[in-house]
Amino acid sequence: MSSATDFSGALRQHPETASQAVNGIEVDAAWKRVAEVTLGYVIRGDMARLLIPPPRQPCRIDGLWQHTCFEAFIGFKDSPAYFEFNFSPSGEWGAYAFRDYRDGGTVDDDKLDPKIVVRKESEMLELSAVIRLNRLPAMQPGATLRLGLCAVIEESDGRLSFWALNHPAGKPDFHHLNSFALAITLPS
Repeated sequence: MSSATDFSGALRQHPETASQAVNGIEVDAAWKRVAEVTLGYVIRGDMARLLIPPPRQPCRIDGLWQHTCFEAFIGFKDSPAYFEFNFSPSGEWGAYAFRDYRDGGTVDDDKLDPKIVVRKESEMLELSAVIRLNRLPAMQPGATLRLGLCAVIEESDGRLSFWALNHPAGKPDFHHLNSFALAITLPS
């Protein structure tokens, strides 16, 4: 697990979910203030071969992981609790709270709106989103967080590929503790 307050890296494709259209996905995380993290994802490849949802009115919605979307999992050191955020290129988003591995549900709080910004070109799609950590319960200054940064990419034939900083053994599973590959300690 690497540790940082600002991070840049590459997501790795799960070996069982090949993509011929994506050349790579870069990700960065930046803490501008104690209570806010900005995440940036950049896909490089043939955008014409990917299913990218068209822009829509930003709103909270479930099921985004079934199509092209970017994800962030935020957990706490020495705790099984974590949050999941989904960011669609459409501008739609989802937020979930878990007490333990896959034990939880939707966070019904529109104030979490991550302010998604998308830029698309023929060989690149860039998405940024802001998570306001101070709006999450149990978030405290000085806390050590575990992050899993990942993406689901849908190709025009409906095939999905799964990308993450780290993949656990077996099938793709972003909820698995081994996927939380980045650690950060919030300023006090």
